[in-house]
Amino acid sequence: MNFDWIHQLNDTLEQWSGGLGQLAMTSLRIGVIIFAAWLIKRMLHKAVGGLRSHLTKGFDDREAIKRAETLGRVIRYFISVVVTLVGTMLVLSEVGISLAPILGAAGVVGLAVGFGAQSLVRDYFSGFFLLLENQIRQGDVVTLAGQTGTVEEVTLRYVQLRDYAGNVYFIPNGQISTVVNMSRGFGNAVIEVGVAYREDVDEVMAVMHRVAAEMRQDPEFGPRILQDLEMAGVNDWADSAVMIRARIRCQAQEQFGVRREFLRRLKKAFDAEGIEIPFPHLTIYAGQPKAGKAPAFRLEQQA
Repeated sequence: MNFDWIHQLNDTLEQWSGGLGQLAMTSLRIGVIIFAAWLIKRMLHKAVGGLRSHLTKGFDDREAIKRAETLGRVIRYFISVVVTLVGTMLVLSEVGISLAPILGAAGVVGLAVGFGAQSLVRDYFSGFFLLLENQIRQGDVVTLAGQTGTVEEVTLRYVQLRDYAGNVYFIPNGQISTVVNMSRGFGNAVIEVGVAYREDVDEVMAVMHRVAAEMRQDPEFGPRILQDLEMAGVNDWADSAVMIRARIRCQAQEQFGVRREFLRRLKKAFDAEGIEIPFPHLTIYAGQPKAGKAPAFRLEQQA
């Protein structure tokens, strides 16, 4: 009797058992990799959250807390991407898929995407450093990319500005090369006025000092002003006026209102003192004959 089939069946069962054992071990290793990746990601996310909470514990500035939260989200997202990529590569290696062709294709695709989305990448990198370095905050009055307005929102991709007329600008962070922030520490209300050449400039400066001193005593505008008026002096001899420059140091973002109120009061003070503020005059020349004597110019009055 031929019992070869028994030996073949035994060999087949041994191969199956060996294959099942290898599959079980591979599945176990994949499970361990996935669990380890999940655990590492969770631990790092928790560490970032704990660090953010520790750093912002003593903050009273809501915007600083918001900026820290945004940076924390960026770091957590970066951790998730890196851990997921490493875990995926390890899993593919366990199932016997060669990573070299995948990495080569990914490099080519990444290069193509990089050329196509380089402006987007630049926006995100610039936004990250804008937040990290605290260059602008919500509520600041700034000039970005030629536009001036109040910052309403700062994200990793753009800054939202609203100007005095109510227009809203969305400025990509990659286009921001220079930040002019008018809301940090203090601001100067720069005053430049022109008076007629016949006026005594010392008298004009005295009037300006008096108006500034009155504003410092005002209960509404006094708290907004940090220092007395600083007189720079005669700044220019213009075509029809002597230009006098001065400045008043104010609380941040208060320089605009202080300047407008100072000019309003200064106009009333100049009127009371009889100080002339030049304005364009029109002189009509009627011409003259060859004899060299021009007739008197007549103004016709209409009833």
